[in-house]
Amino acid sequence: MLVDSHCHLDRLDYKDKHQNVAEALAKAKNVGVDYCLAVAISPDKFPSMMDKVGEFDNVFASCGMHPLYVQDQAFDLELMESYLSHPKVVAVGETGLDYFYAKEHKDLQHEVFTQHIKLAVKHQKPLIIHTRDAREDTLNLLKQHNAERCKGVLHCFTESLEMAQAAIEMGFYISASGIISFNSAKELQNTFKQLPLDRILVETDSPYLAPVPHRGDENQPAYTLDVAKCLAKIKGVSLEEVAEQTTKNFFDLFSLAKP
Repeated sequence: MLVDSHCHLDRLDYKDKHQNVAEALAKAKNVGVDYCLAVAISPDKFPSMMDKVGEFDNVFASCGMHPLYVQDQAFDLELMESYLSHPKVVAVGETGLDYFYAKEHKDLQHEVFTQHIKLAVKHQKPLIIHTRDAREDTLNLLKQHNAERCKGVLHCFTESLEMAQAAIEMGFYISASGIISFNSAKELQNTFKQLPLDRILVETDSPYLAPVPHRGDENQPAYTLDVAKCLAKIKGVSLEEVAEQTTKNFFDLFSLAKP
């Protein structure tokens, strides 16, 4: 059994690739991906996402504001709190910092990220963090606002081994996406080789970043299997061990998600 720990089910191609969410989930289940965590990238997208995925018992949900969206809309704290009370919501995010695409909005990103951390601590739900080219600030904000009390995951991780180790020391997990299968990702592969398997999750980030051998296609939860195969090869262990441990890790971290 595998879990796609981060996907955007509301953003898959339901015109040409899948008839509906049920079909996409069936494709995943056929290859052993039994559960998915559907992640909303901004609070205004959460209702429509839940309209699509809310009926499925094997889909959990998260709500937050992606750092690349903070300049497009005001962060409504009261609205966000109401969504966090939804029974399917097991996490806060995705949230975080992105200086690669939007360093000019750095101060606003800090403000919104801080709000998410405080909400996660208050509601005791783990954080789902997007971080790109903002290693020091991401870790500093997590430490300043006591994120070790709620823990979380650095999703679709592409940063340094040192950052991963610092996050793990705070109780966080590190998530491997299809990027670990890219030929250009040798340094990242070496990072995951050195990380403890009991602190790793697997994800697709569907519909983005399809792993080898699907590069160029739209990503989907079924391709979690390809990420897990690649991770097993990198770490020199069996696929079965990766599947068992990453699934355990998921349910340990997202304790409100019940298999």
